[in-house]
Amino acid sequence: MANFLMIAASSAMGVATASILEKNGHQVFKTARSSEKIQPDLLLDASDFDAVDGAFEKAIERFGTIDGVVCFAGSLLLKPAHLTTKQNYQDVIQSSLTTAFASTRSAAKYMKGGSVVLMASAVHSIGLANHEMIAAAKAGVVGLAKSAAATYAASNLRFNVVSPGLTDTPLTERIIANLNSLKYSLNMHPLGRIGGVDDIARAVVFLLDPLNSWITGQVLSVDGGLSSLKTQAS
Repeated sequence: MANFLMIAASSAMGVATASILEKNGHQVFKTARSSEKIQPDLLLDASDFDAVDGAFEKAIERFGTIDGVVCFAGSLLLKPAHLTTKQNYQDVIQSSLTTAFASTRSAAKYMKGGSVVLMASAVHSIGLANHEMIAAAKAGVVGLAKSAAATYAASNLRFNVVSPGLTDTPLTERIIANLNSLKYSLNMHPLGRIGGVDDIARAVVFLLDPLNSWITGQVLSVDGGLSSLKTQAS
């Protein structure tokens, strides 16, 4: 049995990941911004450095140790750069990058080895129109994880990233509900389907698993081939 801290556990991917971990006998300390979707162990603004420190302290107080952390915090903004306001920019950076940095910072302070998993997006590595803001934030997450993996390798603290393609969650509901947008997206994913939350959750669980302790500084693309393959349009 291992002990895990989950930041933004109320996200669809967080709920799916927690379910797998708990079914496998692990303990999960869950944080969320509100209790609207789940009953978290702690309400948390994951962009607040001191509050994230407090979440780690609470989890350690309950479990004794933390073996792994995953941060699911994030947002989605589809706008070209010239239509993006400064407030849009600040909101996306805070929800998608500052939260990842806060989790990384606290993990380095409180964990004695283990696994940290951060979330990116396939758009960090490929050019997709109208994704400037989210691409910038998620590219920052990837750079953060790789640098932290190097910094803390000597402490046996591992940092990896899961990078999804289009996944069926409440955040992407508007895209998926539009038949034209959905068809366009399906054609971009070589495997011919969009992802489900369990696809992403299984990848996160793999990287959290102490059995996979020789993996660090990696980006695991779970995107139906979107970021690495080009097929003929159907």
